[in-house]
Amino acid sequence: MERAEVGALVRSAADGDAAAWKALVEGLGPLVWSVVRAHRLSDADGHEVYQTVWFRFAQHLGRIREPDKAGSWLASTARNECLKTLKNLNRLMVTDDPALLDRVCQDSTPEQAVLDSEEAAAQSERIRRLWQEFDKLGDRCRRLLRVLMASPPPSYQEVSAALGVAVGSIGPLRQRCLKRLRARLQARGAT
Repeated sequence: MERAEVGALVRSAADGDAAAWKALVEGLGPLVWSVVRAHRLSDADGHEVYQTVWFRFAQHLGRIREPDKAGSWLASTARNECLKTLKNLNRLMVTDDPALLDRVCQDSTPEQAVLDSEEAAAQSERIRRLWQEFDKLGDRCRRLLRVLMASPPPSYQEVSAALGVAVGSIGPLRQRCLKRLRARLQARGAT
C-alpha cells in the first residue's frame, strides 16, 4: 500500500469508517504477520501478538501523529509485542502436573523441607526394595502381575489370551503371587 493511501485510510478509520479499517487490516496484516513470523513464536502466541497489535492500533488510531507511517507503527508495535511475549515465555514453566497447578503456597519451612526429603528418600527405598523382590518372583508371577498392572487394566479374557491361563485361575494365581511378594517383603523387614 502507498503511504498516502495508508494515511487516508487511517484518518477515515479514526472517523469510524469500517470499510477503511477493513482495508487497513487487509493491506497491512501481512506486514504484521511477517514481523510475528520472524520472531518464530508458536501459532497461539503469534495469533495473540497479532490481535494485540491491532488492538493497540485501534486504541491509538486517533492519536497517531503521522498516519501515512502507520505501517512503521504497526511493525514496531509487533516487534515490541513479540519481544515482550518471548521474555514472558522464559519466565513460564509449562507443565501438565496437576500437583504443581494446585499448590496454594510454595513456601515451606526448612524443617518441612528436610522432612519431605526424608520421606521421599524412604519412599524411593521402599519402591526399590519392592522391585528387587518383584524381580525374584517366578516368571509366571512377574508376567501375570505386570499384565494386571497395565493401565487401563485388561479384562480377565484378555489376560487369559495373553498368558495362556484359564480365566478362572487368574484371580487365585494373582492372590498367590501377591502373597508370595508380601512374604518376601516382610522377610526383609519392609512394610
